[in-house]
Amino acid sequence: CLPGSLEDPKTMTHHKLIHATSEKVLTDTKTVLEENIQDRDVLLLIKKRAPPPLPKMADVSAEEKRKQEQKAPDKDAILKATANLPSRNADRTVAHHNMRDFQTELRKILVSLIEVAQKLLALNPDAVELFKKANAMLDEDEEDRVDEIALRQLTEMGFPESRAVKALRLNHMSVTQAMEWLIEHADDPAVDAPLPGQTPSEATAEAGAASAEATAGPSSEAEGEEAKDELTEIFKKIRRKREFRPDPRAVIALMEMGFDEKEVVDALRVNNNQQNAACEWLLGDRKPSPEDLDKGIDTNSPLFQAILENPVVQLGLTNPKTLLAFEDMLENPLNSTQWMNDPETGPVMLQIS
Repeated sequence: CLPGSLEDPKTMTHHKLIHATSEKVLTDTKTVLEENIQDRDVLLLIKKRAPPPLPKMADVSAEEKRKQEQKAPDKDAILKATANLPSRNADRTVAHHNMRDFQTELRKILVSLIEVAQKLLALNPDAVELFKKANAMLDEDEEDRVDEIALRQLTEMGFPESRAVKALRLNHMSVTQAMEWLIEHADDPAVDAPLPGQTPSEATAEAGAASAEATAGPSSEAEGEEAKDELTEIFKKIRRKREFRPDPRAVIALMEMGFDEKEVVDALRVNNNQQNAACEWLLGDRKPSPEDLDKGIDTNSPLFQAILENPVVQLGLTNPKTLLAFEDMLENPLNSTQWMNDPETGPVMLQIS
């Protein structure tokens, strides 16, 4: 090829170099060292494809005509084509109720499985130690944990720490939204009031009770009975830690509609913290009731027996982490995704579902 001609291999506008092993296209502006090319590496010089020619006007018109012919029918055409078909009115509430029925049934199953898991784990001589280790995972609940970086940003702006913590929890740890909330409520006399459903005295009492139970240990006099009692206390502690925590924003919004705090918390608990569904529950027949959430499934039913006979479920019920997952999902159904993705509890949940 003549140097400088269009067919000159050095003319990179018409050719490209490819590293044969990695199939990587080498960049024009980089050196051999920058591309990490070694001795005896094989490079391919490939001629670039020529750009497609611009379409002729006749071709453009033909293509547009073809597109028009293949265009989806409009509403009038659909109505004309389906005029002779019998009409059907789909009830959109059915799908919602089916999902609610599934969640209600799943909750009943989890309540009964917790009882089975507790009995199985109580037979393990190392149960107390196992639960002490597993229970450590709950020492810092997600709802209590505050993003330290976000908190520092707000306090450096001059906002009080306690007020900044409240703002971050109300705004899902968003610094921008928390700052806007703090500015908006700067002159609000209730700005430092505790969030609905949570008071400092309750938090302190709960922390004290948890600390006392955590330090409790079996007596040497009646080790078997004490261990059993301690395990019972640990189960209570887990349940207390996993008490339902309503979404503060939803609580405030529903209370502003005229409902009192207790019935708002009940509505959010029944409807998995979904504000719209909770509002419908408050305005409707209020079924299921909060008491229904603590009822288990009939242990003699074919469904429950089939679940218990599943080998994956049987093995999972001997794992303390599975019990913790069940407890968590009972009170915080939105956390089910993290347990479904957990390598230990995921297979169990998949089988149950």
